[in-house]
Amino acid sequence: MQVQKFVEIIGAEFYAGVPDSQLKALCNYLINTYGIDSRHHVIAANEGNAAALAAGYHLATGKVPVVYMQNSGEGNIINPVASLLNDKVYAIPMIFVVGWRGEPGVHDEPQHIYQGEVTIKLLEDMDIKPFIVGKETTEEELKAAMDDFKTVLAQGKDAAFVIRKGALSYDEKVVYKNDNTMMREDIIRHITDVSGEDPVISTTGKASRELFEIREAKKMSHKYDFLTVGSMGHSSSIALGVAESMPDTKIWCIDGDGAVLMHMGAMALLGANAPKNMVHVLINNGAHETVGGMPTVGGNIDWIGVAKSCGYPNAVSVDTFEALDEALKAAKNRGELSLIEVKCSIGAREDLGRPTTTALENKENFMAYLKELKG
Repeated sequence: MQVQKFVEIIGAEFYAGVPDSQLKALCNYLINTYGIDSRHHVIAANEGNAAALAAGYHLATGKVPVVYMQNSGEGNIINPVASLLNDKVYAIPMIFVVGWRGEPGVHDEPQHIYQGEVTIKLLEDMDIKPFIVGKETTEEELKAAMDDFKTVLAQGKDAAFVIRKGALSYDEKVVYKNDNTMMREDIIRHITDVSGEDPVISTTGKASRELFEIREAKKMSHKYDFLTVGSMGHSSSIALGVAESMPDTKIWCIDGDGAVLMHMGAMALLGANAPKNMVHVLINNGAHETVGGMPTVGGNIDWIGVAKSCGYPNAVSVDTFEALDEALKAAKNRGELSLIEVKCSIGAREDLGRPTTTALENKENFMAYLKELKG
């Protein structure tokens, strides 16, 4: 189904959400139609944030908003759905558009498997009425579902369109780019050159995929790395947990701007604890590049000011490889928490692969290596 028809049938005037590759047609349509316009379209920090924004829109207008997300974001909306939107509380009607990653019977990455299995159940448990949209769904079926939803929404309840892979299409192209010159994969290669055999925790998405391939190319073991393939926004907290338990070992976290924004309070906790053995590298391309390139607000943030306000004793921003290498070496040799923001371009290799080890194998190898380091 063409996304224009999908949007027309829904009939909403306000969208907020977190981009998803399964919803790329919708995301690109919204960018081409509205850009980032707080009256019509906002890319939120996380899905709970999007639901709250949409609730504010409803309070001010009385109209029904739309919140879009990957199904992994269902966890982030449980609190606002249950304690704010629910008809037993404020009865705020909302339509969710959920990209169905890990749908049973459809091959997907390991972090999506269980989430895919419980996607519909979670919605139903939250009293959100679901309707599944696939390639075969007709406009008449979608209109009938929307008519059914209108009855539900009028009661102050919520509803969700669950989008299967390839269900929505959009013919217009959107090019996402910035003025930065350093590619993320090259940045990560420089990080591994300096980190050596130090443990590394890497964030969700292409960063972890690139780290895996860099180790392969260098014929290095993957035991040094914990690839946070899911749980976006939590890699720095995982790294903090490791660092605090291994104070004599340098711990590196490779993070992204979209991930840091999703759970930004983690920086406050990091700064408050200030582990002397941790280096937090924030690769900032101002985009949700892994799922298509839609913008974040990360490119407009003074991350050095944020880090210092949170209590990081050292923070620097770099935009050249010369400056990056200098900052990495200084951080490795420094006995204090460091943040390095690296200005990054948008884009990755077309032939970028995925880890060939399972998530469980990754965990077990990483844990064995940490045990080895402890002696």
